[in-house]
Amino acid sequence: MSEPGLHEIAPGVHAWIQPDGTWWINNAGAIVTPESTILIDTCATARRTTLFLSAVRAVSGDAPISFAVNTHLHGDHTYGNILLPASTAIVSHRATRDGLLADFLLKNTPPVWSPTPDWGVTEVRAATVVLDSSMSLFAGSTEVQLHHPGHAAHTQGDVVAWIPSASVLFTGDLIFHQGTPLVFMGSIPGAIRSIEWLRTFPAATIVPGHGPLIRGEDFGDILDLHHRYYTFIQTTAENALANGRTPLQAAQEADLGEFQPLADPERIVLNLHRALAELQATDLDLLTAFTDAITYNGGPLHTHV
Repeated sequence: MSEPGLHEIAPGVHAWIQPDGTWWINNAGAIVTPESTILIDTCATARRTTLFLSAVRAVSGDAPISFAVNTHLHGDHTYGNILLPASTAIVSHRATRDGLLADFLLKNTPPVWSPTPDWGVTEVRAATVVLDSSMSLFAGSTEVQLHHPGHAAHTQGDVVAWIPSASVLFTGDLIFHQGTPLVFMGSIPGAIRSIEWLRTFPAATIVPGHGPLIRGEDFGDILDLHHRYYTFIQTTAENALANGRTPLQAAQEADLGEFQPLADPERIVLNLHRALAELQATDLDLLTAFTDAITYNGGPLHTHV
């Protein structure tokens, strides 16, 4: 596996890319000016966040980290918040703040992943500044626009960071590049709608939540793949409901086809749990969903975080 690295993708705009983008291994970013720095997400563990912050300091010098944006609530994008300077204001959607404050995985990590992640931190740090729709932050004269799609998708509180002057879009986990999309804490129809919404950004460079950087000319094809995957999940769930199949049974019987090469294919089980819960207007049973994913996978889900 390649080492993580900080890449300047436009003047003053840096992407922290962590191969191979599987469970708990996310991307992040930094917008650096002489006056201040804005971070886009942190990382899952103290070790990975420390590497990220050290790389940012190497290019930002003494510029303070004024803001750190959390694109959504999941720990791979937020647990490192606790290592940020006390003066840094953390910004997220309101639902992300609420969800992170209710987090239980950090202190009571269930035996879902192997090896169990070594977080290196013990407390979460949630946003002190929240948005419901859109807002702008500034690092010097560089504007960073934050936008919520207006509905649940990957989670209830997804936010993208759009830097118009650089034509750079940080998508958070609305996009998994070369990995299986995950929407068990969001909405399948909402994820489909979010794909069309993402098309409205005239981005030259896209930083996905996980996986390699994306060039603007390739973005449409990647959005199309996500759309096909979500449609596949929706259709599989509808057939399962009509034929009395459980999410696990439906996953075991499904042909992944073009999606087979994507990393973490066991996420089909979690996504089908969400799709069937939405079709039946019921709550998702998180414990059952992960137990089924482990069964489908033949053991705990692999991570090398």
